[in-house]
Amino acid sequence: MQAAWLFGALVVPQLLGFGYGARGVQREWEGGWGGALEEEREREALMLKHLQEALGLPAVGVDENLAVTPEGKLAWENQEDQGEEEEEEATPTPSIIPSPSPTHEDTITYILGRLAGLDASLHQLHVRLHALDTRVVQLTQGLRQLREAAGDTRDAVQVLQEAQGRAEREHGRLEGCLKGLRLGHKCFLLSRDFEVQAAAQARCVARGGSLAQPADRQQMEALTRYLRAALAPYNWPVWLGVHDRRAEGLYLFENGQRVSFFAWHRSPNTEPGAQPSAAPHPLSPDQPNGGALENCVAQASDDGSWWDHDCQRRLYFVCEFPF
Repeated sequence: MQAAWLFGALVVPQLLGFGYGARGVQREWEGGWGGALEEEREREALMLKHLQEALGLPAVGVDENLAVTPEGKLAWENQEDQGEEEEEEATPTPSIIPSPSPTHEDTITYILGRLAGLDASLHQLHVRLHALDTRVVQLTQGLRQLREAAGDTRDAVQVLQEAQGRAEREHGRLEGCLKGLRLGHKCFLLSRDFEVQAAAQARCVARGGSLAQPADRQQMEALTRYLRAALAPYNWPVWLGVHDRRAEGLYLFENGQRVSFFAWHRSPNTEPGAQPSAAPHPLSPDQPNGGALENCVAQASDDGSWWDHDCQRRLYFVCEFPF
């Protein structure tokens, strides 16, 4: 063992110097002294052989591993590079391995995942439906409140309309008695608006009265004087509250009472003391003469006589109001 250490101490410095000399040889080769390359190679192989024997290493052929390339590099370095290239070339290229078909467990996992997603979606829908239900309840409550408010408003409007109607009736009654003819417990007021008989009655009722209903001869004569003074010198027919619409020849007032007296127009005699003629006067025939076609009664403003007329004819009218 001591002999091996002694041999190493003697040989290693020489090898180091040999390495330095080899580098020097390489530089000389690069400088143009390429003729000494063979001697250096032989010396190098010999020294390496002695070192291997001293250390007990297996012998390696010099020609296989140590050679200098024309560029001045050792052949064994090139061989290592070539070995690495061969290893790279020998490395098999990974081929594309087809993915394995899904197993039964994978299918179940996929289905469970989809079911979990559907359950989450259903939960979101339930949350939104709950929010919508809450909103619908709020809207329903608001609609109920609006309906109650509308009902209260409608009741208030109805109360106001009733109050307005009472005010209009009171105003008409006062106006009729102040501007018209006051007679006992009645007041008569002429209206110079043209209306059919039903519309005239409605307007009189809206003002708190009705069409004139003279109950006796005294009221009839007072109404005749009032109309003559109001419409003179003209003769205008004026609607009264008398008609036979319910039955032909059965004349009633607007309040349903039966007429107790009549003031029908009669055709005048052409000569004093002459007997009434059987032939009707062509311009003023005896009244009533309209039959079923003329069912409403109007009073002439000049002499106060009654004439039957078509109820759809538009005439002046006179209202009466209680006092």
